[in-house]
Amino acid sequence: MRKIIESTLVSLDGVIGHPQVWANDYFDKEAQADALEQLLASDAMLMGRRTYEIFAQVWPALGSEYADRINSIRKYVFSSTLERAEWNNSTIIRGDVAAQVAKLKQQDGQDLVIYGHGPLGQTLLEHGLLDELHFAIHPLIVGGGALLFREGSKAPLKFVAAKTLGTGVVVLSYQPASPEL
Repeated sequence: MRKIIESTLVSLDGVIGHPQVWANDYFDKEAQADALEQLLASDAMLMGRRTYEIFAQVWPALGSEYADRINSIRKYVFSSTLERAEWNNSTIIRGDVAAQVAKLKQQDGQDLVIYGHGPLGQTLLEHGLLDELHFAIHPLIVGGGALLFREGSKAPLKFVAAKTLGTGVVVLSYQPASPEL
């Protein structure tokens, strides 16, 4: 069975919204190598409509080993409103998100990666479909924007690992834990 690994960029004040505005200064060679390692261990990405639209605008125009991998990897886009997905290797999936992702998880292959903890990530966590969550905590305060977890969210997590990058970004890795913890 494939694992689903979520990787989310977070500011110290818990903001995840618009990381392309505040996180780029921290995406140095070390961070790129770390991100590429995750992409190479995966054979597909899961994304919602908003992430797809942002990524499809930015990544095809960039050239690097990381950009090449993100552009070539299979992409499953979960949306009830997106008409077309023209970015290379993109497929729109409609219907019951949890059921569709559970089917993908059962297929043979490498890990599935999801970036950000938006509505899709929240749904997967609520349905017990995420296997790991990696939070890259950036050493800055953004001051406003979409927060990591919506109010009322509750999910026990088990700490798995920590890694500090040269830029001061700390990557904390967790697995969903049983509710008793």
